[in-house]
Amino acid sequence: MQIQENTSLKQYNTFGIDAHARFFSCFSNIEELSGLIEQHATLRKYVLGGGSNILFKKNVEGLVLKNEIMGIEETGEDENYIYVHVGAGENWHGFVQHCLQRNWAGVENLALIPGNVGASPMQNIGAYGVELQEVFNSLNAYHVTEKKVCNFTPGDCAFGYRESVFKNKHKDEFIILDVSFRLRKHPIYHTSYGAIQQELEKMKVQTLSIQAIAQAVINIRTTKLPNPAVIGNAGSFFKNPSVSREKYIQLKSTFSTVVGYDNTDGSVKLAAGWLIEHCGPKEGISWKGFRRGDAGVHANQALVLVNYGLATGTEIYDLSEEILQTVHKKFGVKLEREVNIL
Repeated sequence: MQIQENTSLKQYNTFGIDAHARFFSCFSNIEELSGLIEQHATLRKYVLGGGSNILFKKNVEGLVLKNEIMGIEETGEDENYIYVHVGAGENWHGFVQHCLQRNWAGVENLALIPGNVGASPMQNIGAYGVELQEVFNSLNAYHVTEKKVCNFTPGDCAFGYRESVFKNKHKDEFIILDVSFRLRKHPIYHTSYGAIQQELEKMKVQTLSIQAIAQAVINIRTTKLPNPAVIGNAGSFFKNPSVSREKYIQLKSTFSTVVGYDNTDGSVKLAAGWLIEHCGPKEGISWKGFRRGDAGVHANQALVLVNYGLATGTEIYDLSEEILQTVHKKFGVKLEREVNIL
């Protein structure tokens, strides 16, 4: 439990922002975590997993804790499901690959999402028609002030679109230790969202499988999204906004190619990437592919803000603020950031 001082966080966030932590340490079990919290009770605590959903605008004046709790263990099964217990520090895509190798279904559409397992319920991660809550069973989390472990069921987590109690009601109160998943023995395939079906056809897939779907998702994501090891980014920076059907009809009458998907409650989820692509800093210039210094919008996916090398967190944040304002001005739609800002 060695404590480092004035540590660069550049290697610990996928944007590659060179912010510094006043104090920094890693933990690999609850005993180490509780010891660190006890020793530094007066410091504000910040927990890092894979660093794939965070933008540092400044240095962190507190204690940054890197979650390295590992392990994947099958804990039970019944006629339809396999139950799997996973340490919060495990890499998410590594866990998906573990499931694919064993024909455990449910997470194949979530392949190649950056980050660690501990962040998955916090964000209720989702992609290509599937959300984390569909495979979530429970989790254990450490209460920072009460110094005890609490168990959370699906109902306790209050999942929403990229939301959970850990992002609002219980923000900064808990540190997720491990997550339990309920995975299917008999897959239910989700191929209608996005370009999955077209990619499967391109791959000449004759017999559908979770492995084929995962590969299709990987192919699509690799084409659209930059590799953080090459260009700093945090994946989708903005959430897809939902509007009333009336608002969607109004937008459709003015912007005929606007992209929307029906929600179960009657509202329509708009493609934030389309909205961003169809406005810009000036008339006739799109945000898609825009670059100012080393801060920019990716050329293949307008949802993704990127650091081409030496951009600061403030420069990327300011760019996101301009995008929010221009989208609202042109379409009357308010976007929300998906990435956490520190």
